[in-house]
Amino acid sequence: MAVTSVGLCGSDLHWYTDGGTGEVTIDEPVVPGHELAGVAIDGPYAGRRVAVDPAIPCGVCEQCRAGDGNLCPDVRFAGHAGLDGGLQESLVWPDHLLFPLPDGLSDDAGALLEPLGVAIHAVGVAHVRPGDDVLVAGGGPIGVLAAAVARRTGARRVFLSEPLAHRRQTALRFGADEAWAPEEAAAAVESATNGRGVDVAIEMAGVDDAITTAVTAVRPGARIALGGIPSTPLSAFPAAVARRKGLTFAMVRRMHETYPRAIELATTGLDLDPLVSHRFRLADAAAAFEHAVARTGDKTVIAVDS
Repeated sequence: MAVTSVGLCGSDLHWYTDGGTGEVTIDEPVVPGHELAGVAIDGPYAGRRVAVDPAIPCGVCEQCRAGDGNLCPDVRFAGHAGLDGGLQESLVWPDHLLFPLPDGLSDDAGALLEPLGVAIHAVGVAHVRPGDDVLVAGGGPIGVLAAAVARRTGARRVFLSEPLAHRRQTALRFGADEAWAPEEAAAAVESATNGRGVDVAIEMAGVDDAITTAVTAVRPGARIALGGIPSTPLSAFPAAVARRKGLTFAMVRRMHETYPRAIELATTGLDLDPLVSHRFRLADAAAAFEHAVARTGDKTVIAVDS
């Protein structure tokens, strides 16, 4: 396929700044980029614009046979562990992991179906139910999309905590009811819920402070989904508070066959294009990474075909 658009993910930035994510490090050169869209050159979708599922499960392990390909221990992932990703003019990819884009979706929106898929999976793992109050801790693009998906899943109110003011404003535009700085979140949730706490928290920042915010903000018996990718192998949280509340923690591992649902949401009111704040050419990829690391915008996209 000919690549047209690639979004830069927080994990890409970990590769760029830290040389790895948690316990996983880069041992050999690899082309990054796992949020991507393009045009199929041959195969059943030849000539059509497509989004790309970046994960290639083995298909034969116990997890794959059980339908949990996202948990495959031998999964191959674009831009990771020797499998080149989308920041190149073309790449070869399995046909069954290509998803034709409706005419109403831009190539950038096609690339953003991957982070939207992670948000969809996170909301599912969090067991968000109609009528729930939800807090999302972390207002990067996936956190913003998690808030939007929670809203469309039937959450009564969706709150978000995020240190960057411009990202709090983005979250409000995407459907969050209120967005606060992390140091304000605990008191604000207590006030908004009359001391009860939220029913569900989704952590999407990858830092211990965000987990602490989630633990503090939820009601007893609540569920917390951890989806942020930390820079270090270990995370910490206030265990005494979590134990007294009897909390359930669930880990979010990428996504689970979410592209059809992502396309449905993106074509029925969840407009992904406004999440793209800056675009760069492939020749300016280094500048794109530096810009994304500074976090002065929302989603940074590299236009490969421009």
